[in-house]
Formats: sequence, structure tokens, C-alpha cells
Amino acid sequence: MEALYEKLMEQLLAKNPNLSTGRARTWVELLCSDFESTSAKAGADYRGPEYTGNLVSQLIESYGDKLHLFAAKNPKYAHLLNDGEDTAN
Repeated sequence: MEALYEKLMEQLLAKNPNLSTGRARTWVELLCSDFESTSAKAGADYRGPEYTGNLVSQLIESYGDKLHLFAAKNPKYAHLLNDGEDTAN
């Protein structure tokens, strides 16, 4: 999974230069885990990390450049852009 996270993080950083490396990694992990947990709650069979990676890659291509705007306007995710909590660059 680590290689997948790295690949998706690099894709997100290329799409959205407003994010730090740490923030991009956080978003990738959040998107992957959110998709997998939502699918599990819906009773869907687990399709593996490659399927999850493909879905998150599509989300990054469609919305990655706007991700920082969404988070800034949504209190649930605003902490993801708080530079004081950024631990990786």
C-alpha cells in the first residue's frame, strides 16, 4: 500500500501545488480509507488496493486542483490545511 500512497501523493502534488507533501499524503490516505470504509459499510466486496488506487486517482484528476478550496470551506476538513499541524514537507 505504501507504494500506492506514494504514487497517488505525487499525482496530487503535481495537480495541486498549494498542498505540502504532508498534506498531500494525508489527503491520499483519507480518500483511500474513506472509500474503503464506505464500501465496506455498504456491504460491497473488497476489490483490493489497485481498485481503490484507480478510484482515488480519478478523484485527484477531477478535483485535486481544488482540494485545498474544499477543505478551507468545510470545518470537518479545515484542519488538514492548518500549517501548524503539518509534520512533513
